[in-house]
Amino acid sequence: MGILNFTPDSFSDGGQFNSIEKAKKRVKEMEKEGTDIIDIGGESTGPGSKNVKLEEELNRVIPIIKAITKITKLPISIDTYKAEVADQALQNGAKIINDVTGLRGDKEMVNIAKKYQCPIIIMYAKDKTARTSKTAKRYQDVMKTIGIFLEKQIKYATENGIKKENIILDPGMGVFISTIPKYSYEIIDRLSEFKKLKQSILVGISRKSFLGGKLAERDLKAMPISAIAYLNGASIIRTHDVKGTVETFKHLKK
Repeated sequence: MGILNFTPDSFSDGGQFNSIEKAKKRVKEMEKEGTDIIDIGGESTGPGSKNVKLEEELNRVIPIIKAITKITKLPISIDTYKAEVADQALQNGAKIINDVTGLRGDKEMVNIAKKYQCPIIIMYAKDKTARTSKTAKRYQDVMKTIGIFLEKQIKYATENGIKKENIILDPGMGVFISTIPKYSYEIIDRLSEFKKLKQSILVGISRKSFLGGKLAERDLKAMPISAIAYLNGASIIRTHDVKGTVETFKHLKK
């Protein structure tokens, strides 16, 4: 899953693709590099990011989705916690919902996923709101905490008409878990434990703070961690570095 942030305050690529032509160019690059999904976001949810009004988020992502569907057949994922944004994105060609609040941010999101019967990514985060905090949360058992949350959200989703086969789980990474890096590494190490939930697993390691070092160094650092995640059961890797990730996975599959 290749990331295309259409936000001025994204921690990793804010403002880099904030025009339709630049976005189209990057999509074609990612397609050539071998991505399977394009994930488009119009609101940053990292620490220190600001709320984006509904109208502004729609103005950012809908024209991009309309433009991209004309140049690629790759499925588009809409990275949003707002039901109205998801609804309009799906109306205009998006195929997947990526909700960082795990259906907690907008009570109508579950109805949108039911309406379109589309895949929906449910992510664990320590904070209930879309905007994560810089908190050194400590866990007695991080896997147990995440597992309980994901089981609860699967139950909530299916009871509200979302088909089980449309649910993709994301255990969260970096500050969405804690500012303490060891928990993110533990999740990767024990990722196979989530197989008991019998859902596809997405992992978003790319450029996360737990990798340490400068932002420019994190793509390289993410490669072996992504490989371990794949070997431990992840079926989708969300990344900024499509080329590097695809090259890594070519070697894994030989």
